[in-house]
Amino acid sequence: MSSEVMSLPNRFSRRDCLRLGFGAALAGVANSPIRALEDTKPQSAPKSVAAVATIYFRNSHADVLLTKILEGWKHDGGPGPALKLASIYIDQPEGSEFGRELCKKHGVPIFDSIEKAVTLGGKSIPVDGVLSIAEHGNYPLNEIGQQLYPRRRFMEEITAAFEKHGRIVPVFNDKHISTVWDDAKWMYDRAVEMNVPFMAGSSLPVGFRSHPFDLPLGSDIESAVGIGYDGLDIYGFHALESLQTIVERRRNAERGVKWVRCLEGKAVWQAVADGWVASDVMDAVYNVIPKSKQNIREDDKAVLFQFEYTDGFRGAQFMLSSAQLTGVGIKLKGQAPIATGFEERAEPRYPHFAYLLKAIETMVHTGRPTYPVERTLLTSGILDRALNSRAQGGKRLETPELEIKYQPVAYPHAPDVDLLRLVKTRL
Repeated sequence: MSSEVMSLPNRFSRRDCLRLGFGAALAGVANSPIRALEDTKPQSAPKSVAAVATIYFRNSHADVLLTKILEGWKHDGGPGPALKLASIYIDQPEGSEFGRELCKKHGVPIFDSIEKAVTLGGKSIPVDGVLSIAEHGNYPLNEIGQQLYPRRRFMEEITAAFEKHGRIVPVFNDKHISTVWDDAKWMYDRAVEMNVPFMAGSSLPVGFRSHPFDLPLGSDIESAVGIGYDGLDIYGFHALESLQTIVERRRNAERGVKWVRCLEGKAVWQAVADGWVASDVMDAVYNVIPKSKQNIREDDKAVLFQFEYTDGFRGAQFMLSSAQLTGVGIKLKGQAPIATGFEERAEPRYPHFAYLLKAIETMVHTGRPTYPVERTLLTSGILDRALNSRAQGGKRLETPELEIKYQPVAYPHAPDVDLLRLVKTRL
């Protein structure tokens, strides 16, 4: 999350509702594994999880995930996931008074090592899963602007505990697998080697969207453009993960990326003028997100991550100072461009993280990743290579290491609760 997260209620016009169809909208929500969480109840007994966090203050990623386990989806004592927080390790307890008090209130032990948190201080692995939340806290930046959160160290110590005590359980890793490619690849390889059910990624792909559209797997996508905002590392990842969750649904996807480049300033708009970017799709995205300038081409601080997939499909991810939300647009064969915005609602208590936690809950209960971690490995790698390209003056970097193959799944995003309520009142 950015330090300033906007609350943008999703509103549909009567025309939007008629276009979508009341019956279709209701059927889609009713049949989806993601429904309005306020209308759901746990279907099975809670499973226990250990948490490993960098820091735990109000509105931190630890808060908007773990407090939902402790105090319900809305942090109000109401219903929550079928999970129980059994233990926690906090890497920076200073600044974590908020989380420490919550743990005391709910009887959650705080351990001084990751191994003790995973074993509950014993000699076995009694928990059913581990949540690794290495986001926020006082950690250094490297020379290309990546914040060096201890994600690899956390994974090393979690899996060392698995190995020592002879049991493997699912692990969720918040956001990037790691900011630095070599660490991300090590973590992925470690999970594969040990057969650890492993998930990672952003909350945005499973959260709320403005102007949502249904895109089946195997769609004929001709072009796609993403627009992001805020810091290149912290929010570039959210933007790329949002773009990838759309473009992986193209025909014959996914086989990865063969080169990456980062452009800045005038070079960005020259790439648009040269036709490398689908300008009609770019404009469609810009039209559906909040922004501070009406003309996208007036953003003189623009950054563009360019990349080409192994099948020749072009990836175009803008990071704009004028944008105030993440958006993605596509053009399907023979159709006009369509675009959606990835919302970040602040109330009740950052609900897009509730839908991320729902995906985590599913993995812990089934013992299988809810969607492929390879998507996050790929987006982590694209971002790392883009920032390295930027540091090298926009040099095109060949990326055979990012030729990552995986089979996408049609996992849904959060339903539009406002539309759902409107539909119910009309039937």
